[in-house]
Amino acid sequence: MNESTVTEVRYLHLVLYTAERAWSHAMEKRQLLDGPNAKQRIYLIGRLRKAVKWADLFSRLCATKGDSRTSLEAEAYASCMNGLLLFEQDRNWDTALKNFISARAVYEELGKYGDLENQVLCRERVEELEPSIRYCRHKIGESNLKTSELLQIGEMEGPALDLFKAKLEAAMAEARSQQAASLTEFHWLGHRFPISNAKTRVAILKAQELEKDLHGPAADSLSAEKKLAVFDKIYIAYQEARSFIRSDLASAGNADSVKDDLNGLDKAVGAVLGQRTIERNQLLVSIAKSKLARRREDKNEKVAKPEELVRLYDLLLQNTADLSDLVSSGRDRKPEEVAFSEDCALRSMAFRAQRCFYLAKSYSSAGKRTEAYALYCHARSLAENALKKFQTMMDTDEAMTKELKTLYNECRANSCIEHATGIMEDEKAPENLSKKISTISLSGVDKKVEKFLVEKLDVYESAVGESNVKSVPRIGVFPPAFQSTPRNPIVLDLAYNCIDFPSLENRMKKDRKGFISRLWR
Repeated sequence: MNESTVTEVRYLHLVLYTAERAWSHAMEKRQLLDGPNAKQRIYLIGRLRKAVKWADLFSRLCATKGDSRTSLEAEAYASCMNGLLLFEQDRNWDTALKNFISARAVYEELGKYGDLENQVLCRERVEELEPSIRYCRHKIGESNLKTSELLQIGEMEGPALDLFKAKLEAAMAEARSQQAASLTEFHWLGHRFPISNAKTRVAILKAQELEKDLHGPAADSLSAEKKLAVFDKIYIAYQEARSFIRSDLASAGNADSVKDDLNGLDKAVGAVLGQRTIERNQLLVSIAKSKLARRREDKNEKVAKPEELVRLYDLLLQNTADLSDLVSSGRDRKPEEVAFSEDCALRSMAFRAQRCFYLAKSYSSAGKRTEAYALYCHARSLAENALKKFQTMMDTDEAMTKELKTLYNECRANSCIEHATGIMEDEKAPENLSKKISTISLSGVDKKVEKFLVEKLDVYESAVGESNVKSVPRIGVFPPAFQSTPRNPIVLDLAYNCIDFPSLENRMKKDRKGFISRLWR
C-alpha cells in the first residue's frame, strides 16, 4: 500500500489495526505465566518487528493524507513501537530512549489542546512512557535509580508498561541473585540458621525486601489494598523458600547435622510466615472495623456485619495456636521459644475477648438481649484478665494494651445498654403481647405464612411471632380446604354390554299351527 492507493480513511484504519494486531500478539506471549521460552521469544520479536513496520507505514501515510495533528499522533505512535522493539531486544538503549522522549514530547504538546477527553488520553500516554524513559536512562547510566524506586515504577498500570514490567522483574531477579550471595544466615529469636541453597536465599531475600515496604517509613502511605497485595507476595516467597528447604531435607541422606540445620531453618521460616499471616488477618480486622463504624454514614458502601469480625478472630485464634504449636515443637525448648509461646497465649486471650465482644454484637442485632448481655460481661472479664497480664510483661505492647482498655470500656457500656434495653422490653412485653394477640385473625390476606397456630399446638413457640416479624399471625385457614371423604363402594356391571351371548333359538320350543290359523296371517 502506498499514498496513491489511499483514497479514504478506512485504508488508514486497516494499517493501524494490522499494527495493533501484531503488537497484541506479542503482548500475549509476554503475559504467559512462566514467561516466553526461546521459541516464543523469537515469535514475540517477530511480531514486534511487524508492528514497527506497519506503524512506520501508518506514520508515512498520515504525513501525506492526514492533517497536522493526525500526522503528529501517528509519528508518536511509530516512535513508541520502535522504542518497545529495542526495549525488548535489550540493545540500543540510547535509540530507544530517543524514541520514547520523542513520543512523550508529542503527547505533551497535543495534551495542551483539544477537548478534555483528548487531554486526559494524552496525559495517560505521557505517564505510561515516563517509566520506560527512566529505565532506559538507568541502563545507559545517566540516572542513579534505587531498587525501591524501580519497584514503585513497576506498580504503575497501563498497557504500555507490559514489556517494562517483564524487564523489571528480570532485573530484580538478577539483583536478588547477586545480593543472595551475601545472605548466608537467617536470624530468628536471637538464633542463626545457615542457608546453603542459593534458591532458598533468593526467596528469603525477596520476602525480606517486601517486608521493608510494610515496616519502612513509606508504609503509612500505602493503602490497605496494596498492603494486602504485599502480604500475598510475602506469603508466596516464604512458601517457595520452605519448599526448597524440604527438598534439601529429602536429599540430605543420613547427615544428622545437616538435617538439624535444615529443620531449624524450616521452623524459623515457618514461624515468620505465621507471624505475617497474623499481621495480614489483623489488617483485615482493622478494615472490617472501619466499615462497621461508618456503615450508617455511607449507604453505598458494602455493609460489614459483626459476624465477619467473629470469623476473622476465629482465623486469628487458629493462626496463633498453629504458631504456638510450631514454636513449642521439638525436644529441647529454648528460653526464647518458651517466651514466644507465652506471648502467643496472651495474644490468643486478647483475640478471644475481641471475638466474644463481636459475637455479643451479633446477638444484640438479632434482638437477643439476655445472650448479648452475658457475652458482653464475659468479654469484659476476658479483656480485664488479658490486660492485667499484658501490664505485667517487661516489654509491654502499647498498641495491644490500648486496644484492650478500649475494649473493656466498650464491653461495660454495651452491657449496661443491653441491660437497660432488656428491662424496657420486659416492661412493654405485656402491652406488646396484647397488641399482637388483638391482631390475630381467623383468616387473612398474607399468603407468606408457613404455618398456622392450629398446626403448632404441639410446639413450644410464640403464637404471636418474633419482634422482628412483620406478618400478622393467623389461627387457621378459612374457609377450610376441601377434604376427601370415604364412602361405600359402587359396583358397576361393565362387562354385560361387551359379551356376545350364543344364540339359543334351536333350543326353544316351536308352536304347532293348523290350516285355519294360517289364513289369519
